[in-house]
Amino acid sequence: MIYRTKGVSLLAVRNLEVVYEDVVLVCKGVSLSVPPDAIVALLGGNGAGKTSTLRAISGLLDVHRGRVAAGTVSVDDRQITTAGPASVVAAGIGQVMEGRRVFVEFTVEENLRVGAHTRPRASIAGNLERIYTMFPVLASRRTQRAGYLSGGEQQMLAIGRALMSEPRYLLLDEPSLGLAPRVVEQIRDLVVEINAAGTGVLLVEQNAAMALEIAHHGYVMENGKIVMDGPAEVLRDDADIREFYLGLGAEGAGSSYRDVKHYRRRKRWLS
Repeated sequence: MIYRTKGVSLLAVRNLEVVYEDVVLVCKGVSLSVPPDAIVALLGGNGAGKTSTLRAISGLLDVHRGRVAAGTVSVDDRQITTAGPASVVAAGIGQVMEGRRVFVEFTVEENLRVGAHTRPRASIAGNLERIYTMFPVLASRRTQRAGYLSGGEQQMLAIGRALMSEPRYLLLDEPSLGLAPRVVEQIRDLVVEINAAGTGVLLVEQNAAMALEIAHHGYVMENGKIVMDGPAEVLRDDADIREFYLGLGAEGAGSSYRDVKHYRRRKRWLS
C-alpha cells in the first residue's frame, strides 16, 4: 500500500525485488511510502528484508553484491532506482546505518563535515550550528575523537552526520540497538523532533513498542514481503502485532517462553 498524507511529495518504493549474488531473493514485491511530514515504521524480525529495503533506497546494494531485480524507488516521482549513493543523497535522502558506523579516528566535527559533502561549502557552518543546537553534547565534544564517545553519543553523531546533507527523508536502521533505556528515550524524542522540523522518517526498528509509539503509519515485513500495514494506532491494537511484535497477549500480559516457542495461533497473514 502507498501511504499518503496531504502533500504530493513522497518517497515511494513500488514492487521492489532485491537479489543477492543473482541467487538469493530477499525482497519480494515490497511497496511502501514515506511522506515528508510523517514517521513511517518498518517492523519485522531478523532476516525479514528490512535492511535490504533500505539499501535499495540508498543505492548501497552493490556494496553487498546485491541489486534491484524489479520494481522502482522514486522521490517525488523522480526515479532513483539505479542511482549511486551520492546521487541519492543529492536527491534528498539520508541514512543512518545499523551500528552507527562513525569514523572513530575523526573528531566529532570532522564526522559531521563528511556528511555535508554534497552541500555547498557556504551552507556547512550554518548546518553545523543547527546540529550542535539539536545535540548539545556534540557541541561540547566537537574536537574529541568519535571513538571515545559513548554508544548513545555515537548514535547522535551518526544522526547528525546524516542531517548535515539536509535530507528531506531520513532512513534510520535500528537506532535504539544496544542502547540503555534512557538513551533510547532520547533517540525517540529526537526522531520526533526531526520529523516535526519537516523531514520524513523511515524507521526500521525491532523495538516495535517504541516505533509504533511515535510513528504515524507502519508496515510489517516477513520473509521479504509486506504482510500488513496501517495507521500506527491500529497496529498497536492489533492482536497479532501485540502478540508477535510487542510480546503481549490478548489481555496485555507478556507471553511465556512456551507461548513464544509454540505460537498459540497462527498469524493472520499466514493462514
